[in-house]
Formats: sequence, structure tokens, C-alpha cells
Amino acid sequence: MSSSQGTIASFIKDAPPGELSNVVTDIKALIGDQSDTTQTLDPACQQYNEEQLAAVKLPGSSQDVIISPYNSLGNGRYFDVESQTSFLVDHSTKKSSAVESYVLESQHADLVKSTLKALAAHAQEHYPSSSYGAYPTNSDSAIAVVLVANKYSPNNFWNGRWRSIYTFTPGSGELEGNIKVDVHYYEDGNVRLLTDRPITSSISSSATGPEVIRQIASLEKKYQEELNRAFSNLSEGAFKSLRRQLPITRQKIEWEKISGYRLGQDIGGGRPR
Repeated sequence: MSSSQGTIASFIKDAPPGELSNVVTDIKALIGDQSDTTQTLDPACQQYNEEQLAAVKLPGSSQDVIISPYNSLGNGRYFDVESQTSFLVDHSTKKSSAVESYVLESQHADLVKSTLKALAAHAQEHYPSSSYGAYPTNSDSAIAVVLVANKYSPNNFWNGRWRSIYTFTPGSGELEGNIKVDVHYYEDGNVRLLTDRPITSSISSSATGPEVIRQIASLEKKYQEELNRAFSNLSEGAFKSLRRQLPITRQKIEWEKISGYRLGQDIGGGRPR
């Protein structure tokens, strides 16, 4: 990969939530919509979509279906357990096509389906505008549980994304994963919050789907409460200390007379020369 291709891929990888299309447009405006650019963009967009748990709508359906490494069949095809279909994805446009029937074959098929049903109820209760999925892992020794919730408000200059990715191993009862939060605020500047909380827990090796999701719900509630406390501490502590309580003169400004102040003289306490 050339240095320019590496730069393009890094731009795609670091695109904030809901802003991938803007980044792609800017890249094409800077270097042109050339064939080698497209060849670099396509795999970079695929990696981004899979890592960010992008969702697409199947033709004729209003329900979002997740794109992830766990439900990839290779060559741009993915499968969905709930609709029992596989489909092709154009990663640059996030359009799906070529839908076919798909039968899940896994020793944990029943656990995957019961987990997915419980996950749907969890997502509906706690995460508006969310998409989710449950799949057997490549080795078929565990199941993957993924959830993504997006909130976009470009008119107010902010976008945000919550991602939860877990693997549950029935044989050992181990539950591992990560909770990732990405929020971008960009009015008159750029502020971005990126968190990555590793999760390690254990439940019964014979846990049912609803039991797996109850454990996940408990872990996510705990993390949300930690985030709320952290934001409260920032507001009352670090952010507040960044502002002066009084001007450097230690005198309060009479704002109703602000139009009459002469900068550097009245505010600074100096005398006219």
C-alpha cells in the first residue's frame, strides 16, 4: 500500500459516527474520483462498516440488518439470522442486493435464536435507533452478540454511537467483550469522546439466551452510570476550573455597561494618557 493509500484508509477508519459519506466526498474532492482511489476506498469502507457495525436495509424491508465480521460470508456477502437471508453489500453506498434464503447451521443455533429474541427486547427498551445481531463464531465454539445505537444531530453539530460486542462461550460460561462510545461535537471546533471498556464476566455454562442478555444488560447499566458520574464530575470539576471566576482585575464586569467600556483601559483599570 502506498503512503497516499494508507492516508486515505486512515481517514476512513477515523471517520466520526454518521460522517463517513462526508469524509469520502472530501477525499474525492481533494484527489479526484480516480480508479485507484476507488480501489482504496472500497476495502477501507468495508473495514469501517464491519468495525462500526453499520446497518443496511434489505430490499423491500424497513428493518435494519447489521454488517459485522461475525456474519460475513466473504466476498461482500452477509447473513441475517432473524430474516434467514443472505445479501450482498456495496460498502461505498451501503446498499444491499442479491438477497437469498439462508439456513443457520450451528451446534448453538437454538441458543443464538433465543439470545437474539431477548436482545431485541433489550434493545427496544434501552436503545432507540438501534440495530443488533447474534451469530455463531467462526469456530462455532461461542456466540457473538452485537448491538449498535446511533444518534445523529448534524443540525446541532453532534453525532454519537454506542457499540457493544460480546462473545459468550457456553462450555465455560465466559462472557467477554467491549463497550465503545464515540461522540463527536463540531460546532466552532472539534471535540470527540472515544471510550473502550473491556468486559469480562462469567455466568452459568448452561445459561439460556435471556440469561445471557440479563447479564449484558446489568453490565451496560453499570457502565452507563459510570459515564454519567464522569460527565457530572467533568462539569463540576475540570470544565468549571477552566473558567476564571473573575476577570484578571478581580472586579466583576457590569454587563449592562459593556458597550461603554474601552478595552485595555476601563477593563484593565488603566488611566487615559
